[in-house]
Amino acid sequence: MRMTGSVEDQSSINNVLMDTTDSRANIENNNLPPKSTMTSSTDSSEVRSCAGCGGKINDRFLLNAVDRYWHTGCLKCSCCSVQLTEVGHSCFSKSGMILCRKDYLRLFGPSGACAACSQPIPSSELVMRVQSRVYHVKCFTCSSCHTRLVPGDRYSLVNGSILCELDHTRLSKSLVGNGPASQGIRTGHRVC
Repeated sequence: MRMTGSVEDQSSINNVLMDTTDSRANIENNNLPPKSTMTSSTDSSEVRSCAGCGGKINDRFLLNAVDRYWHTGCLKCSCCSVQLTEVGHSCFSKSGMILCRKDYLRLFGPSGACAACSQPIPSSELVMRVQSRVYHVKCFTCSSCHTRLVPGDRYSLVNGSILCELDHTRLSKSLVGNGPASQGIRTGHRVC
């Protein structure tokens, strides 16, 4: 399996299977995900070491994930130890850990749905993040004037809503002296 990078640490595990007993090249398998390729090794004497257990990989098939080779049984989630080949064709890599989707989301983020439109966010898409909320770039807008915020723009959180600097200033002026109504305002954020 080969892991490709992305903005949000999720990677499709592309099945790059090395068939060490078959000299045919470019074997196609319709059961693999679209980006997957199956490759055969022309040099069956090439023995690789498993990144998981350190042992030699003499199996017919091996996996390539995070630029290292693995026995199929050794590529496991660092948290729950599930074999990643059994739970789908994607894994996550962050802080030196290899994680299944469930543990990655539990440890590092929300469900993967946009907080503004509730639509799923593909793993390869750039996102905007505010506290525990994640947004499509196109959905990261001021809740008052609907201006899209881009890196470098200043914004504020008001009771969980995003406000551009201009609308925050307007709101602040209207709330001066209103006491508790202004307590939900968190200012000074900058889109990174």
